[in-house]
Amino acid sequence: MNRLTNEQRVRILSCLVEGCSVRATCRMVGAAKGTVLSFLADMGAVCQDLHDQTVRGLRTVRMQADEAWTFVHSKARNTKPHKRAAYGHGDAWTWSIIDADSKLIIAWRVGERSAELARAVMLDAADRIASEKVQVTTDGLNLYRSAVDRAFGDGADFAQLDKLFSSSGASPDTRYSPAVCIGCVKRVMRGSPRDGDISTSYAERQNLTIRMHNRRYTRLTNAFSKTRENLRHSMAIHFVYYNFIRIHQTLRVTPAMQAGVTNRLWELSDLADLLEAKERTIIGTEANKRGPYHPRKPAV
Repeated sequence: MNRLTNEQRVRILSCLVEGCSVRATCRMVGAAKGTVLSFLADMGAVCQDLHDQTVRGLRTVRMQADEAWTFVHSKARNTKPHKRAAYGHGDAWTWSIIDADSKLIIAWRVGERSAELARAVMLDAADRIASEKVQVTTDGLNLYRSAVDRAFGDGADFAQLDKLFSSSGASPDTRYSPAVCIGCVKRVMRGSPRDGDISTSYAERQNLTIRMHNRRYTRLTNAFSKTRENLRHSMAIHFVYYNFIRIHQTLRVTPAMQAGVTNRLWELSDLADLLEAKERTIIGTEANKRGPYHPRKPAV
């Protein structure tokens, strides 16, 4: 069976994390589309495991949350209800929570804009933070209110920031550009959050980073995800790349180093090595299940 070398895997990874589409990656690397998608799924699982095992015991004191929109296969208005239910087609949201000091992505979820996903991402973040008190700032989405209360309770000073935007017409100058922010409204929801720290700027900047480094989030193109699973794998790779490998321009180190999660700069080859180690473990496990090899006796 043909198998990608570690060098080929690093080349594919370097394309995917820098915003290349799957087909563009195939052309540059010389690999088949099925091979790249299979590698995407395997590497996505490895990155998810790495994040789950290492991003723990954080001393976060300020965190921000936001959501980034995309769609799977088709936009909601063009998706039939049975395909939405069976295949997850339609609008999809990436929920992310960022440490405002280390710029580390603490937790994320990919799915619908629902109360269930809001609770899941907040509970995940609370499980990874060891600080007794944390200030949480989100946008004005109502779903965050019960989610933060359930995840942190009295352990959080919680505030929401509502941004007010001007109405834009349908002219070419405004159709493809964001509306102009004309004001902000700060709402204290729990505790005594520090007024100067009520902001979602870092979370919103992270949404831009997602769109710059992930082709599936580039607007007005046909480079969207065709399945919900591939979108999740792609985001797992992106967030591990952002946390462990990409040097933050302001910090001059990676967010994982700044947060004390690791003491070294990771490389793409380290992720390829993790995948290879996982494959060796799986092969060894399957061999143990089959038992020792006994050659068949020749027929008499």
